Amino acid sequence: MATKKKIVRVLIADDQTLFREGIKDVLEGEKWIEVVGEAADGEEAVALAKKLKPEVVLMDIKLPKMDGIAATKLIKKNTPEVNVLMLSSFEDEAHVMEAIQAGANGYLSKMLPAAELVNSIRTFTAEGLMIPQQLMGKLLQGLRQMGDGGKVPSQAALTKTEIRVLDLLVRGMSNKELALELGCSVKTIKNHLNSSFHKLDVTSRTEAVVKAIKLGIISSDR
Repeated sequence: MATKKKIVRVLIADDQTLFREGIKDVLEGEKWIEVVGEAADGEEAVALAKKLKPEVVLMDIKLPKMDGIAATKLIKKNTPEVNVLMLSSFEDEAHVMEAIQAGANGYLSKMLPAAELVNSIRTFTAEGLMIPQQLMGKLLQGLRQMGDGGKVPSQAALTKTEIRVLDLLVRGMSNKELALELGCSVKTIKNHLNSSFHKLDVTSRTEAVVKAIKLGIISSDR
């Protein structure tokens, strides 16, 4: 019997009705995606995320009543298992940094073609991280300006391999690419990542990279 493909449940949060409906039409054309809700403001996004518990929330930054940054913080506090993928027209380092610090698991431009958005969601749900290379550069620049935030070696007793994996994540590598680079299986890579998450007290690849850079475990110079 064929294995049933997992359906990814998505909540769209955007105050522009036409844009929201356009994204919904694109996503509903994919058999593996189910749009379970739509929110027109930040407060509604938080309430629906808590009620529906989707795998992914596509979150705009500029929302009425409560902006996307504040909404993301509450969603990650109330339902940390819900992944927030910021979909914004702002691509400067300040907005990217603010979103990631709020707990967003990824950041994409609203200018993406429909096919690239779908592929990005596919990668995001498989890997838990989605920051295009050009935006990763801006994130790293922001981290360099912040400084290391104080090193706490006791919080991060990572193995050499775990550090190597995190270092490669900065390049935007997927689990498959990491496995090829290190000559091991994808399952082994996942084990290294899970171990790193536990030691760093984080829940996502994005948070792990940010914290490892701030602690001085890996370098932001790319």
